[in-house]
Amino acid sequence: MQRQVITRVEADSPAAREGLMAGDVLLSINGEPVKDLIDYEALSVRSRLVVEVERQGERLKYLVRKRMGQGLGLCFETTLMDRMRTCKNRCVFCFVDQMPKGIRSSLNVKDDDWRMSFIFGNYVTLTNVSDEEFGRILKRRVSPLYVSVHATDPELRVKLMANPTAGRIMERLLALKEAGITFHTQVVLCPGLNDGPMLEKTVSDLSALYPYCASIAAVPVGLTKFREGLFPLRGYTREEARALIAYGEKKQAEFREKWDDTFFYLSDEWYLTAELPLPSAESYGDFPQLENGVGMLRLLEQEIMEALEEQQPLTTPRKVTIAGGTAAYPFIREIDKRLLAYNLFVTTVPVENRFFGGNVHVAGLVTGSDLVYAFPPPADGPLLIPKNMLRAREDVFLDGMTVPEVEQKLGRRLIPFADGKDLIRILFGEEL
Repeated sequence: MQRQVITRVEADSPAAREGLMAGDVLLSINGEPVKDLIDYEALSVRSRLVVEVERQGERLKYLVRKRMGQGLGLCFETTLMDRMRTCKNRCVFCFVDQMPKGIRSSLNVKDDDWRMSFIFGNYVTLTNVSDEEFGRILKRRVSPLYVSVHATDPELRVKLMANPTAGRIMERLLALKEAGITFHTQVVLCPGLNDGPMLEKTVSDLSALYPYCASIAAVPVGLTKFREGLFPLRGYTREEARALIAYGEKKQAEFREKWDDTFFYLSDEWYLTAELPLPSAESYGDFPQLENGVGMLRLLEQEIMEALEEQQPLTTPRKVTIAGGTAAYPFIREIDKRLLAYNLFVTTVPVENRFFGGNVHVAGLVTGSDLVYAFPPPADGPLLIPKNMLRAREDVFLDGMTVPEVEQKLGRRLIPFADGKDLIRILFGEEL
């Protein structure tokens, strides 16, 4: 177990008042060892704590009194207070395996850590969780979790993930239900593998765990051009996407009739591939599957329209260029037309993904080099880009190019926007 070295004690915190210090090694709280952040948060919630630390080889115990739920005030080197656990699968559809050579090393890391699922909403497979560790999930009642299921048939899931432990998924999900733990699920669909009757089985098995299984998202497999030596896969055709939508919408109607809950969600990409209108924003409920691209475009539209209600048309016409993905271009173009009434002449340019190629068409995977190719000089004002093109909390694209590097090559300023409300703020503001 990693030693929990305290790097900082927050000023005026309960821990500081009792004399705990940076450099102390946290050993236990109320007699229980602290393995990671999950243990720390669960054990430190009470109002009366016995905190044991090691200081210069000596064991010391402190009695800490605080308000119920108040933070203890200890800081550690990493968020998890432990090393991140990586994936032990070799999924036939793994996107990381489809990365080009020479890409920055962080993009080749396959995280599969249930603690990241609880803290950040990352999807995990639960295949690298021992029975002892799974018992800790149940004991700590971590909820909600986000689970990559892909198939509930044991043999098929083992085949899809090339991991003999993958077949225990229903056993694990049933245990989560019995412990009162909520979880959301995703299914990455591959033509001829886990769709058709196998998808019907997966939806049936997961719906039997409702409401603890709170939602399912079906997502089409994403394929780059870098698949040499990998399992032979292809993308979905327009006709296949339409058939999947017909099945999905039939199941949604059944679930709404039964539970007043859509439950089974289809990512926006299905509708874009099928060239069919997206469902209404209301059908997505509280948008539980946004990270899987479910309802993302309708939410963007809703945010834009709501933000526009607080605006008046500009007195001087303004021309703006936005970079987007090719898949959503027809939908976004209609939003651009609605901005004309506000004297905003917005041109969204669909950017071809030359870096990843394949069937990668979403804005979030557009790279810096794609922008450089799509917008050769001379420049015409700043270029707005969705913030999800960049790595979280960094000005770095997936190909390693930085925002300043792209700006220099384009000869124009890049302005990232976070969502529809942020976009309207920028369009009507002084940044342009």
